[in-house]
Amino acid sequence: MGLLFFGRGAFMSAIRLGVYARKYCGRHFCVTMNVSGASAPLGIQVKRFNSQGTNNGGQFVCYHLCHRTLLKIQGQDTSPFLQGIITNDMELLEDPAHKVMYSHMLNVQGRTLYDIMLYSLKEAEAGQGVFLECDCTVKDSILRHLKVYKIRRKVNINPCPDLSVWAVLPKHKSTAEEASKPELSSPEKALVWETDPRTQMMGWRLVVDSQVDPSDVISSCQKGDTEEYHRHRYALGLPEGVKDLPPGMALPLESNLVFMQGISFSKGCYIGQELTARTHHTGVIRKRLMPARLSAPVSDLEDGASLQTQSGKPAGKHRAGVGELGLSLIRMAHAKEVLTLKSSDDTTVTLEVAVPDWWPKDVKVN
Repeated sequence: MGLLFFGRGAFMSAIRLGVYARKYCGRHFCVTMNVSGASAPLGIQVKRFNSQGTNNGGQFVCYHLCHRTLLKIQGQDTSPFLQGIITNDMELLEDPAHKVMYSHMLNVQGRTLYDIMLYSLKEAEAGQGVFLECDCTVKDSILRHLKVYKIRRKVNINPCPDLSVWAVLPKHKSTAEEASKPELSSPEKALVWETDPRTQMMGWRLVVDSQVDPSDVISSCQKGDTEEYHRHRYALGLPEGVKDLPPGMALPLESNLVFMQGISFSKGCYIGQELTARTHHTGVIRKRLMPARLSAPVSDLEDGASLQTQSGKPAGKHRAGVGELGLSLIRMAHAKEVLTLKSSDDTTVTLEVAVPDWWPKDVKVN
């Protein structure tokens, strides 16, 4: 059934869904993934975001990500220490061209504990090391988690309360994929200035001292409301933090970790690898996090509120959102249907999901 498209662009024509074979290659990392099977019948429309547009004057907006914080991990054993507890490959950061990496930390059952960004320290920093960006509400939990596995590794782990994380996006966010990286007017003030590794549509990450105004670093930048940043990533269907990825509940492949360049299937062992590798090699992922639009904003939703088809079949769970936009874990068999969601006060709203533009074009939607 064709569904209304709710992105910023126009309708996309009906497409055929076939075999997905995607390859991401860096210096040490090459992944090929087969997900889908036979082609879908003609006439089935799949909603996708459309990010067509043109950049307007090179203007950018800086969003202060107060929900994100930084840890500094430094020492000669930094790389082997992290290699055994994250999903991605630390050897990627040995390439001078790769200074940022997205990853998850998993528990022994293979479920996501924390979503993180890793940034290589500048050459001026003494010794080997990285900044680790994480959700600020789980900072203490991550510190404990790291210290459990530190053992006798020669690394120092310290929080960085004096640093702030900013997201930088074009003023017209639909052009984020095509926009050029802004020039820095004061590059010496930027401790990190990298393209978001998850998708180009998320712009760039900036780390500066908390006392530094980002407009002093990027002359063409103006400050924006952080809620706009969240609306942008929810419209894209991109999870971030514990509300979108509940610790110990979310599965990395259902959370689209492959699409966000956050996992290596060629590196050595790491915590939680067994279930993740087995799921990958079977090629069967029956549920995925997808961007969702509600027919009306709902303020009193329970965590993991259940979704149903209009015939009453279970269709997934709603994770989080802002206003009418959000993220839902959807059974792919029902991704093209209009779903229903009931709030704690028995208000029922309808919900539709979409396939984002930044996903591979041939992801199977039953």
